[in-house]
Amino acid sequence: MTIIEALEQIGGATQVKRKAISNPSVLNEAFKYERPSSFSRGLRIDLNGLTILLISGTASIDEYGNTVHVGDFRAQLRRTYHNITGLLAAEGASWKDVVRTTCYLRDIERDYAEFNEERTAFFAEQGLDPLPASTGIQAILCRPELLVEIEAIAMFIPPPKED
Repeated sequence: MTIIEALEQIGGATQVKRKAISNPSVLNEAFKYERPSSFSRGLRIDLNGLTILLISGTASIDEYGNTVHVGDFRAQLRRTYHNITGLLAAEGASWKDVVRTTCYLRDIERDYAEFNEERTAFFAEQGLDPLPASTGIQAILCRPELLVEIEAIAMFIPPPKED
């Protein structure tokens, strides 16, 4: 008997149902890279009619796992938004469902003005009002050529399923 089964028998905690988010047409799975990395692109959690999407740190990576737009901050940011958009769409969500982002910039002093300008334009294109809560952090990213990485949390109530 597993610990979960034992807890269920005595009325203890049970595991929340979750599934991996994937959209290989825009971004391949990290564990399928030539040098695998052990994480899911995101998780979908369904709680009593509410869906929560936890999108992992996402960057300017193509569907083959290659970094794209090396040295071009704006292009890397746009590709990052493209990748997150594809992950959201794979679960029936959009940027209008995003409630929080965490934005990691390799050099926040150099790139923040461009970041904020590009983010403002992208969010306007998406018609976001209110804007998501957000935090900007300077960080050393997992690949030296990456200039930006973004995590996102989306929440929504899916439409009822037709029988």
